[in-house]
Amino acid sequence: MSEPRSEDACPFLREDADGILCFAIEGDISDEIARSLCAVFRRVSESGREVFVLSDARRVGTLTAAARSALAEELRGVRFSGVAIFGASFSVRVVTTLASRSVQFFTGEVYPLAFFDTEDEARAWLLAQRDALRATQRQGA
Repeated sequence: MSEPRSEDACPFLREDADGILCFAIEGDISDEIARSLCAVFRRVSESGREVFVLSDARRVGTLTAAARSALAEELRGVRFSGVAIFGASFSVRVVTTLASRSVQFFTGEVYPLAFFDTEDEARAWLLAQRDALRATQRQGA
């Protein structure tokens, strides 16, 4: 596990033993929160590592317009290997899907995104994504 650098410290985000970036936000996702997350995602991506994200959306509010703009702007060049979100309400799923498509359109990067009811289901999917990606990389080597 690695700690975020001080310039991109994100108090609600941690990296677990499997190398998955885990975060849970309570309330609305502001421009500042979005930029903090993006800084960590960008740092991990630029290091050449896979970027797997596990998001606990059980207590998240709305994704503000400023946050959506920040995501589209800040995620250019970030290559996600998988994003799993659990506990999201229907409205959060809709807004997140639309925001994700917008980010993918503006960045030109397409990545797997899936929603789950439980953390265990989301984590299992991410680990399966990781294993499949690594198997493909071994075959190509």
